[in-house]
Amino acid sequence: MRSRLTPTLLLLPGLAFLLVGFLIPSLAMLLAPPRTKTLDIFARMITMLTDPYDLAIIGRTLLLALVVTAVCVVLGFPIAYLLARTASKWSGVLLALAIFPLLLSNVVRTFGWLVVLGSNGAIGQLLTGLGLVDKAPQLLYTPLAVVLGLTQLFLPLAIITCYSAVSQVDAGLDDAARGLGASRTRTFWDVVLPLSLPGLVVGSTLVFAGSVTAYTTPYLLGGSANRVLSTQLFNYASVTIDWAGASATALIMTILVFAVSAVSSVIGRKGATS
Repeated sequence: MRSRLTPTLLLLPGLAFLLVGFLIPSLAMLLAPPRTKTLDIFARMITMLTDPYDLAIIGRTLLLALVVTAVCVVLGFPIAYLLARTASKWSGVLLALAIFPLLLSNVVRTFGWLVVLGSNGAIGQLLTGLGLVDKAPQLLYTPLAVVLGLTQLFLPLAIITCYSAVSQVDAGLDDAARGLGASRTRTFWDVVLPLSLPGLVVGSTLVFAGSVTAYTTPYLLGGSANRVLSTQLFNYASVTIDWAGASATALIMTILVFAVSAVSSVIGRKGATS
């Protein structure tokens, strides 16, 4: 009896901390903001889901998050695979370099893109210096700028989650597949990728959730012309002081994240059982 109760007792402090510090404030923010009725929040959410302007913001947010997630997975998984399978003594150093950007502030990394993508930035000067264009193109305040900024922001997170998943796949399975005549490409697709799918799904979910809720990067790189749900939420909460709109926007963001998490969980379970 004591051995069964011990894990539960050890979980209680953390669960209590999450309940008081996260769950209750989140529910209060979503369902009971200041001077606003809960029914008004749901009415406002229905209005947003039928308004073309708000639907455009929701669609833009969803599309940007999906694109960033796909790019991070396509770039991050091969890097994680190489880091997990390399026999070099520098593998630890290479892994540290891959995830080093996580140690820098999001604001610092975003301002770096302002320098690179600006009209007088490195890319614009390179294009004009090579004679490819007469005038530096407008790269800032475009969806491309937001995708680049968010990809740099969350790529290290995708690498570290995929690295953890690939590391748990026995390297001997690669040798066994190669011994049976499989090529490196087929071994990767038929052995490594399916066994790493649960970790890949977790990484994709984290990147998607971070992309949907990110504020600084879309605000600085996207501008007002590329407004997303996070910047709309800030506008409602800090500029117009529209608590019903802010709570409705937060609810929509929460629903998007949980919906994608549910789909990802299904994909992960199917991959683990296949």
